[in-house]
Amino acid sequence: MSARPTTPMSPKTAKVKSPLPGTPVFGCGMAQSQADRIQTEHIQRLFTQSTEGITQCVHHYKMILKNIFEQTPVVPQTFKNSDGQVMTSLTSNYLCLQCSAIVNEDDRLKHGTKKQHRFYVDSRSGALYCQICDDLVWDPTLEELRVRKMGTGTFSNRKRKHDEMFSDGVKDSSASNPGYISNNTTTASCKANGLRGIYNAGATCYQNVVLQSFLHNPLLRNFYLSDGHQSTDCQLTNCLSCAMDDMFQDFYAVENTNGFTAASILSGFWISEKKAFENLVTTKEQDAHEFFQFLAEELHERNGDGKRPETGSEHTCNCIIHQTFYGKLQTGTTCQNCGGVTNAVQSFLDLSLGLENLSHKRKKGGQKVPSLTLQECLDEEYVKSDKCEYRCHNCSSMQQAKRATSIKRLPNVLAIQLKRFEYKQGRHDRASKIETVVNFPLQLNMLPYTTRGRGADSKDAFDLGRSCTYDLLSVVVHVGEIDTGHYVSYCRVGDQWFKFNDHKVEMASKSDVMSAQPYLLFYIIRSLS
Repeated sequence: MSARPTTPMSPKTAKVKSPLPGTPVFGCGMAQSQADRIQTEHIQRLFTQSTEGITQCVHHYKMILKNIFEQTPVVPQTFKNSDGQVMTSLTSNYLCLQCSAIVNEDDRLKHGTKKQHRFYVDSRSGALYCQICDDLVWDPTLEELRVRKMGTGTFSNRKRKHDEMFSDGVKDSSASNPGYISNNTTTASCKANGLRGIYNAGATCYQNVVLQSFLHNPLLRNFYLSDGHQSTDCQLTNCLSCAMDDMFQDFYAVENTNGFTAASILSGFWISEKKAFENLVTTKEQDAHEFFQFLAEELHERNGDGKRPETGSEHTCNCIIHQTFYGKLQTGTTCQNCGGVTNAVQSFLDLSLGLENLSHKRKKGGQKVPSLTLQECLDEEYVKSDKCEYRCHNCSSMQQAKRATSIKRLPNVLAIQLKRFEYKQGRHDRASKIETVVNFPLQLNMLPYTTRGRGADSKDAFDLGRSCTYDLLSVVVHVGEIDTGHYVSYCRVGDQWFKFNDHKVEMASKSDVMSAQPYLLFYIIRSLS
């Protein structure tokens, strides 16, 4: 049996004591002495008030559950601290059951002491919390509302139209027994959502942002959490894929919001024998794009056929990296003399888009701070053609030709680099950063840049467009000067965005993401065929 921790892909049976109706599972009503029992029967005290008070309490609990399960996570995770500042939290907040206050763990006791309010609702699970017991408590009425809201999205006990498909199993006498259900139900670590920062080990922010983009890539996550590469069975020393496997387990198997130290990633990276990336092995600030290429190649060799794809080749592989990131480009060269066309196909890991020429054109047009769109950058590379000379086999001589590149096969995850760093050679080699503003969309249609899309009519374009639509998954941003800058990233978890700044993680709005100036963009295909 694997020694790995429990993950959503390998759950173990949870041994949970079945609650008795009217009796809290934790805390309330569990004291031994009669005097203590009188003081701790708090839920009963809450529900022995007037009928109007009970109705208001239940109504308020319903409204809280709607906020938790229907609204964006920002709503229940936002609170005002003791200084009146609006804050967002990744850990549980507490929504007061007796008023409209939302407090964090530190301010919960202050609020309860001041207002004499003792009951709260956990912002992540909807569970009831008792301040006097300092524990989660259980009430059959409120718990039934919570379970209905989580399971059906409504408080009604009306059977859903597909429930009859499972009615035979429910009629079984053993299945209706609470003890049977608790003993035959497996639970996953559903609160472990991968929202952890990574400590900076000395100018390693360029690694951290790439690792976060990998950790929140659903294809890579599913691969590693379904034992695609088991570190416990691998015989290689300092294997980076083993390090990634352990990292995914730490991020998704255990609920922990503390920063993570990527020691195994660092050690495997530093002792790598890849000469092409040896300049990365230093304590100086490095390029996130180069580290992305390094990590992708390393994981390919550990999970694939072990061969390094040659530049310009049409190398194919079934490893997780190729299935996730690799696509194919087609470059067509058309002879201007005879009209003959020569096509060359090669694999690509990412698309690198130049900014220098377009930025220069914008400056000549009067823009002090040039502004571009991602689509304009893609047009420049994969729609427009350029003139060149090449030796035509039909003409048996050098001829003028037109050359155009298009995408023959799109990847499942499209990685795009915007070339913000330019290196000028001369008497004094120097590097500079291009600060051009590049606006990018949340949804990207890649059909215009594909080989098939160029000759498609309107009907075909509509059908093909749906299979070429991507959603933004993560953004890597370089802030500051080229030598003293810093990398941060934004990653999407469900419909909510988060900002990762080394070990710090905070919620982000769509406007925060869209106003960032990207260096790397990761888009995921909307529909996997």
